[in-house]
Amino acid sequence: MKSLQDTATLHNGSEMPWLGLGVFRVKEGPEAVEAVKTAIINGYRSIDTAAIYGNEESVGEGIRQGIKEAGISREDLFVTSKLWNADFGYESAIAAYGTSLSKLGLEYLDLYLIHWPVEGKYKEAWKALEHLYSDGQVKAIGVSNFQIHHLEDLMKDADIKPVVNQVEYHPRLTQEPLQAFCQEHDIQLEAWSPLMAGKALEQADLQKIAQKYGKSVAQIILRWNLQNGVVTIPKSTNEGRIVENSQLFDFELAEEDMTKINALNRDQRIGPDPDNFDF
Repeated sequence: MKSLQDTATLHNGSEMPWLGLGVFRVKEGPEAVEAVKTAIINGYRSIDTAAIYGNEESVGEGIRQGIKEAGISREDLFVTSKLWNADFGYESAIAAYGTSLSKLGLEYLDLYLIHWPVEGKYKEAWKALEHLYSDGQVKAIGVSNFQIHHLEDLMKDADIKPVVNQVEYHPRLTQEPLQAFCQEHDIQLEAWSPLMAGKALEQADLQKIAQKYGKSVAQIILRWNLQNGVVTIPKSTNEGRIVENSQLFDFELAEEDMTKINALNRDQRIGPDPDNFDF
């Protein structure tokens, strides 16, 4: 990992940037447009959204403006969206994909994910995603918020294995057993909320490490993600932080500091528990 454009090779051959921009809780409208455009102009090549975020139209506009100003093509970007729980039927999932494409103004997605493992429903949804992939409508398919037992259950009947599992992942929730399982099955782990919605920035141990390297706490955490082999998508709408979050390739954390950060795990979630959610 030498630059912002460096990629992880997914098991189907797709190339996914190690670092991207997340837009969870970024409002539809100018804020989302500017965040996406700013990220692309500053070298980001991966954008992650979801149907439930309600901002796909603005993300699409930000992509179009960013492509134009950066002088790149659509093919240079890796765009992800997610299937929401209300659309988990086979036909409704296929229709929902079409709706996301329409809102984004794109002809295809690079990655489409099942957003949550809704019990009794995700297998039918996965069959729809397999159809979209086999039909060439999407470049890669995966899941989000799946635990080990969800993945095992899905793969029992799946024809295509997920390429990605996007989960909550940060120094207080390292999910080591899940990561080991994903590595064993060649499923790329991806982190949402890598900065713990800002809470991780207040941790004294991380502040000490940041001082040692002359970097921000956010940069230390994001670099830790990358060195652990985890794709990460920090969210920001601030140009300065978008740029700062991308400046991770001019330093490397020593093994002792990686170990210290790994030891901060408390199995502490800030988001819903994938085994106990009601939406």
